[in-house]
Amino acid sequence: MAYDGTDFEDTDYAAPRPAVPAAAAAGRAPTTEELSGQLTSTEQQLAKLRETQEQLERARAALDEMRRRRSEFSHGRTEMLQALTRGVGLLDAGELKARRDAEQMSKTLAGLREALANVERLDEKSWTDTTWERELTHALTTIENARLEHNAARLKWPVIDGKTPAELEKETVAGGLASLTELPLGRLCKLGLALTWPIAAVALVALGVFLAILLRKP
Repeated sequence: MAYDGTDFEDTDYAAPRPAVPAAAAAGRAPTTEELSGQLTSTEQQLAKLRETQEQLERARAALDEMRRRRSEFSHGRTEMLQALTRGVGLLDAGELKARRDAEQMSKTLAGLREALANVERLDEKSWTDTTWERELTHALTTIENARLEHNAARLKWPVIDGKTPAELEKETVAGGLASLTELPLGRLCKLGLALTWPIAAVALVALGVFLAILLRKP
């Protein structure tokens, strides 16, 4: 079966062909009017091609913008999912700790208020000649219990002494360093030996192996 060359042409995307002048079809030279008409037709075709090109460029720009926004959405969604998940987890843990601290603070506050009320009820003017010794003992016991309650609250909540967490951390570090400097020389030497003896033991074993190898050589 013979194939025509036009069988492989895509007529939808074929470039427009210039019109054949009537003079060429008739076998004569074209006139000025015919050439002008052909030129006008060609310019109109070029104008349509330019318009089509502009439309395609606008469509390409719109598609490129949509692709960029789609990529921005994908990356932004992943980023925010990770950030929000981490933030929720940290705040959940912080909220749980804050609730526990609030419960402990509430208990401490109740104990301080009770101790305050007990001390406020102490009134030496109501003591008599026969009861003042017993009342004095009771009052001193009440004051001592209040002092213990207050000291326990101070240890648990440094804010009572007006200390911030940063100041408390500095005091802890400084206290640790001061405790080391106050140790006697013998204790410091023992502490240093306890920290360095594994390294010294490994060095001695390595030295012994090295000497053994040297002694075995002829």
